Amino acid sequence: MAKGKPSTVFFCNECGYESSKWMGQCPACKAWNTLVEEPVGRTSQSGRSGASRINAPEPTSVTEVSLESYCRYNTGMCELDRVLGGGIVPGSLVLVGGDPGIGKSTLLLQVCRNLASDGRKVMYISGEESLSQIKMRAMRIGDFSDNLLLLCATNLTDIEEVVRKHRPEVVIIDSIQTMYSDNVSSAPGSVSQVREATNLLLGIAKSETITVFIVGHVTKEGTVAGPRVLEHMVDTVLYFEGDRYNSYRIVRAAKNRFGSTNEIGVFEMGSQGLTEVTNPSEYMLSGRPKDSTGSCVVCAMEGTRPMLVEVQALVCRSGFGIPRRQATGIDYNRVNLLMAVLEKRMGLKMGECDAYINIAGGMKMNEPATDLGVCASIVSSFTGKVIPEDIVMFGEVGLSGEVRSVSYSNIRAAEAVKLGFKRIMLPATNAASVADIRGAGIIAVESLSDVIREL
Repeated sequence: MAKGKPSTVFFCNECGYESSKWMGQCPACKAWNTLVEEPVGRTSQSGRSGASRINAPEPTSVTEVSLESYCRYNTGMCELDRVLGGGIVPGSLVLVGGDPGIGKSTLLLQVCRNLASDGRKVMYISGEESLSQIKMRAMRIGDFSDNLLLLCATNLTDIEEVVRKHRPEVVIIDSIQTMYSDNVSSAPGSVSQVREATNLLLGIAKSETITVFIVGHVTKEGTVAGPRVLEHMVDTVLYFEGDRYNSYRIVRAAKNRFGSTNEIGVFEMGSQGLTEVTNPSEYMLSGRPKDSTGSCVVCAMEGTRPMLVEVQALVCRSGFGIPRRQATGIDYNRVNLLMAVLEKRMGLKMGECDAYINIAGGMKMNEPATDLGVCASIVSSFTGKVIPEDIVMFGEVGLSGEVRSVSYSNIRAAEAVKLGFKRIMLPATNAASVADIRGAGIIAVESLSDVIREL
């Protein structure tokens, strides 16, 4: 007797791989203990009849495709528009992830307010809050227009019917883990339900040219809960970062089909919601200590935006046999590499010292241009020499101790001059590109030996 189809299957939480049996390691993404058991959804059996083949879609020439209905429009928040690539694209599906309490719902509610004030029809669908709770949060933000519609629902069939009936321009789903479909027998928030809900919202967004924002919870590792295939289905993935006990928040794009993923948006959380921080460099340098060792200002690029941040280093004698190294806001392995270069090429004996590196202000910088500042701050703390306060530096450090060129050197130098810095230390190969910058002295260096000599 033939065996029937299994009533349950196993999904990988990381990549969405499907298997008929449980395995300790996912064959697709090689992750361990990520396969979870889910019931098989009920799917409709629609045959491929002759009529369906006759009505199959026909391809269209690329020259005949019109973009008139896909003109971007602004959210009313320049920082968010920058991350989105210039504004909202009609018919796009945007996933917004972040830690609980970070401000995802507040940010999207402010976007709803701005769009409704511009005369656009917006629908906010919540599966976690009642209408009165949303109204209380809206009153804290400000006055709202009648163009904003509120709906509390979790059934995807009801949501689809309401959206297709009212046809808003923008729909907010808060959150995707609370939505469920009758076609899937598993619980809301499961792998099957999240995939089914996202697939249905994707169909609504593309067929009705409605922009859909989806709020997603994140795991302990900082990724969106549910299968990673969820990120492949949407057009844009935004992560709302920051410490919930700190007033500043950062919006960063992990994926964007309509723009760059290098841009960031900086916001400040206040009593009336989020406000934009148009000059993050000034905030990052506020409260900088004077005449303190181990402090250095570097200029890093986030997309097309130059940002001046303070790199702090503390090097002290270790009380144990194995020195401790800790890095906050910068790659830990990169710090170990730079300290090895300093010890080998510069002769600094730091093998018995603890080292703590920190990017002040809670920023995360992975750009190689910060290498020069990290090395300078480590040397300053190790030798007890204070780095002058009027110096900004940037440059990549190689394994031979050479200082290599970086991109956008003229933009970095102009930002430093605008904030009042008098001297700029940069790679010698970038000196020609900043020759037209007025108001600051240029210090061109070729190796770490030149840096130590100049400082």
